[in-house]
Amino acid sequence: MVLLDNENFLGELTKLFQKNRSSGSVSITMKQYYGQTKPQPKNTTRQSLSEASEHKCLVRSSDGKKKISTVISSRDITKFQMAYANLLKTNMDGLKKRDKRSSKKTKTTKAT
Repeated sequence: MVLLDNENFLGELTKLFQKNRSSGSVSITMKQYYGQTKPQPKNTTRQSLSEASEHKCLVRSSDGKKKISTVISSRDITKFQMAYANLLKTNMDGLKKRDKRSSKKTKTTKAT
């Protein structure tokens, strides 16, 4: 997995979306990041991990073959979210529309 800075991550994410436009999928996950790279033993508590001075967010993306990730600090989250939202708006045009006929059939059968 490649750890990138925020701007490079958004650029690579755009490339992943373009590569998988016709077929394929891109999965994106976000979670809180404590700064640890190795697992902690079970006898330690979460309290020691949460004492970090700054909260961070780990964002990962994968298309099955290529994996990229970035760590966002709390002071950069607004800037990243705005750029991320614009990226999703421009690249989510390949979604399939919902079939309205099938939902009408289920409603009419329930009513009778």
